[in-house]
Amino acid sequence: MTMRLGQDSGDLASEGGKRRSRRRSAAPGPGPDGTDGSSDVQGPSGTRGPADAQGSPGARGPADTQDPPGARGPADTQDPHHAEAVPEGHRPPDGRGRPAAQDRQDAPGRRPEQAEQDGQDARHAQGAPDTRPEQTREAETRPSVPAPPGRMRFAKPLTPLSLVGWTALSIILPGSAHLRAGRRRTGFILLGIFGALLLTALIGGFVLSGDAGLVAQDGTLLAGTILAIVGAFCWFLLVLWSYVSLRPNRLSGRGQIVSGIVVGVLCVAVTAPFALTASTVLTVKDAANAIFQSSTDNPAVAPVKHEDPWNGRTRVNFLLVGGDGAGNREGVRTDSMNVASVDTKTGNTVLFSLPRNLQHVRFPPNTPLGKQFPNGYMRELPNGGLLNEIWQYGEEHPDIVPGKTGERGPRALMDAIGFTLNLKIDYYALINMFGFAHLVDAIGGLKIRVDNDVKWGGHYGTAGTIKAGYRTLSGEEALWYGRSRVESDDFSRMNRQRCVIGAFAQQATPQVVLTNFTKIAGVAKQMAKTDIPRELLPHLVELGLKVKDAKITSLQFVPPDFWPGAADWQKIRTATARALRPPARRPQAARVTPSPGTSGTTPTLTPKPTRTVAALPSQTPTQNGSKAGAQALSDLCGF
Repeated sequence: MTMRLGQDSGDLASEGGKRRSRRRSAAPGPGPDGTDGSSDVQGPSGTRGPADAQGSPGARGPADTQDPPGARGPADTQDPHHAEAVPEGHRPPDGRGRPAAQDRQDAPGRRPEQAEQDGQDARHAQGAPDTRPEQTREAETRPSVPAPPGRMRFAKPLTPLSLVGWTALSIILPGSAHLRAGRRRTGFILLGIFGALLLTALIGGFVLSGDAGLVAQDGTLLAGTILAIVGAFCWFLLVLWSYVSLRPNRLSGRGQIVSGIVVGVLCVAVTAPFALTASTVLTVKDAANAIFQSSTDNPAVAPVKHEDPWNGRTRVNFLLVGGDGAGNREGVRTDSMNVASVDTKTGNTVLFSLPRNLQHVRFPPNTPLGKQFPNGYMRELPNGGLLNEIWQYGEEHPDIVPGKTGERGPRALMDAIGFTLNLKIDYYALINMFGFAHLVDAIGGLKIRVDNDVKWGGHYGTAGTIKAGYRTLSGEEALWYGRSRVESDDFSRMNRQRCVIGAFAQQATPQVVLTNFTKIAGVAKQMAKTDIPRELLPHLVELGLKVKDAKITSLQFVPPDFWPGAADWQKIRTATARALRPPARRPQAARVTPSPGTSGTTPTLTPKPTRTVAALPSQTPTQNGSKAGAQALSDLCGF
């Protein structure tokens, strides 16, 4: 057996002259027995004792290191024959005398445990037995465990456009920008909050749809305003937070400037819907409080009980007045007077139209005006004493009509019309006729059927002509359509007026009113006046929704059935009671009974007995000649 330079017999193994593994002391230095700590620790056969350092056969000096097979120590570099003794299979591809593992071991600054690990890996790759501890080998074969998740890195750098896009998406889907930025927990929390808000809004909308009057309450309007302001502030912060979470500082300088400007615009724009909502709600609240006074401010109005707002009545009567308060006139002339009698359960409504030139109306005997005019209003004047003068008379004579200014005229007119129809007028509502034109414009015009051409403008109709047919009238045209007297009379004008009122009631749907409520509220606040208490408004909204889907009929006290110059008061009352009477039920089918003495195969019809209703008396032998009765407004006006 040939030995290589630098090897001794003690280092040879039984196979191929490979070295046995040795353990060296951790650090050089004298041991407890005075020996050099760099020498080998005494072990089993084949190891070296302290004498090996003195040059015994096979001993190695301190320069010997534990090298893998074929490795070269410091002395090997001086022997040119040593390179030839290295097996060919152990030579690295570059022809150097040391394997790559030795290069790693000799690298400066490499830790000893890393160098030994590299040497073991090299010997194991060459077929040598792995002498590493079992725990080390098991650790290498154990599957790797991923590192704990940290903050996600961007898959791709965000461009200014994508950053703005993710920020805009967070407006309608809060949390999306945070998810894109890798902040999953924050993103999911924002999504959960947004989902809870949507669910709350749906529940609130369902509750309000079942109780529409709740919207008109002061508390609800105040809460809506506060929520709108808070929502604007929160969404502003949400957009800003989403933008910052996407780390715009990664962009270039120009990208940061452009994206910052766009996101700033988004921050302002996102608050616009909330600001509009808050403004609308405040307008509703302000207009409602300006038009409807509290019941405590008007002693003439009965207090409102929320459990029974109509005080047990099955019908409530409203006096609707169209006032002509033009600039060249003093006071207010009530040119249009209608009474809407509404069934509080069904919403069915009867609209009574009284002519403006109805003469010598009477008042309840126990009232001041009843004592002042026991035979009728201005009975001493053959051509005077018109119905449209009573409002102004009450305002101008506080010595006769008690009450505050602005309340005497409505009360006098309500007493006169209520006594005429034998009804108790509960509330009134006045709107200036020119204000009505603005209301029509606010809802986008009025669709109506025009039966005949109507000239309008001045006394001769020089402003224009409303052609016959189905038309959409502007506010000014609708006003003149109901007021024009050119080639017409007061009774034809009354017929057109009730069609205008009916058309407005049908077309001013809740959707249209809410869409244009700011305009409507502004006009009504300036042009409307009523004694309906503020506390009744929520119940009035519910009643108005019933009227939308109910039947509306109309009765006019005009010739040839009623003559305003010589009115038959009993006939007017009788016609009013008949119009308010519930519709008669359809007669039931006749009962079928077999005739006596027959086999029963041929039945005979036995009519059901019917009651005869006596005709109501009338004071006049009816010179009018036709039966007065209420007619459906949709048939009269072609709705």
